[in-house]
Amino acid sequence: MSLACTVQRNDLLEGLATLQNITNKRGTLAILSNILVETTSNGLVFTGTDLEVGLRLFVPAEIHNIGSLTLPSKKIFEIVRESGSEDISFEETENSWVKINAGLSTYNLAGISSEEYPAFPEFDEDNFTSFESFIFLDLIDKVIFSVAGEQENIYSLTSVLMEKEKRDDGSYLKMISSDGHRLSIMEKDVAVDVDDFFLNDVTLIPKKGIQELRKFCENRDTIDISFEKKQMVVRDGDAVMVIRLKQGEFPQYQAIVNSVTLDNCIRINRIPFLESLKRINLFTEDIFHTIQLQIEGDTMILSSQNADLGNAKDQQKIIYSGESLTLGFNCRYFIETLQVMECETVDAYINSENSPCLMKSEDDKGFISIVMPMQL
Repeated sequence: MSLACTVQRNDLLEGLATLQNITNKRGTLAILSNILVETTSNGLVFTGTDLEVGLRLFVPAEIHNIGSLTLPSKKIFEIVRESGSEDISFEETENSWVKINAGLSTYNLAGISSEEYPAFPEFDEDNFTSFESFIFLDLIDKVIFSVAGEQENIYSLTSVLMEKEKRDDGSYLKMISSDGHRLSIMEKDVAVDVDDFFLNDVTLIPKKGIQELRKFCENRDTIDISFEKKQMVVRDGDAVMVIRLKQGEFPQYQAIVNSVTLDNCIRINRIPFLESLKRINLFTEDIFHTIQLQIEGDTMILSSQNADLGNAKDQQKIIYSGESLTLGFNCRYFIETLQVMECETVDAYINSENSPCLMKSEDDKGFISIVMPMQL
């Protein structure tokens, strides 16, 4: 039969907006830029996929005729976004074309038969664990900035490693990311017993999946999550998302953490330090963003130079009792770390002039950042 229905604009717009980042990816299959539209007894089911992340969601609608087809995701979103009508009606005509009525406006849009659309992945309905959404929002926000870009040679670094741990009668979830030059670790205690929460020995969630998982968690109080061997499934009452996991090994990050002893501490106010770094970064070279940190007593002097533009110098008060140090680091790595922290003061631990810098704070519980040094 030919699909026909009427949908409230706001419901339709919210559903279509959610799918845009998944469907508007350039790929080899033209149909992946479309969304699959299917009728149910009381609404529509929209499905979008790029074969790495798939999202299926329900939109309430008045169904006049059952059916299914696919429509260009970006174009149907633009039509609905620009429409001034509260209700929008769809009527399928010949050869998967659709007539769209929105107030006084009428559109005829070319679709593609639903038979050509990839099947939505199957998953185990009985293997889910419920979590508060803010847990994953906090985990993601603290690690996503240091995931490696797609050009990285080490394939696994383009993903986030997820782990679980039982410790001191508590259960913890942990996310870890690295681009080879820095390492971010965030853990959160959870109310559920993680013994009953399945994870693979190495669970790697691709960056695209992490980005979509974050969006899924927004404006939701709780989510249900399940991990299977090759995929992660997230759902609530109206939507389900399947993320294809990456396969491979992740570097032994704990050895890097253990290599930094926690006895040579530099304590500095976070916001003044962040503002100083932004000023100094104005005169770094664009590729490496190299800055020099000179630490002596209660003073840190930050400096940078650019062959074409000039140089800059800034000074910060610190609390430090160790030997004098002259250090080289990528300024941008410090900036991005400090921006996700929420503390007033940061504790930075550095063993020597050639060792990594570990940053953490009692007020940012569960978060550790390590930045590798640069040769000056």
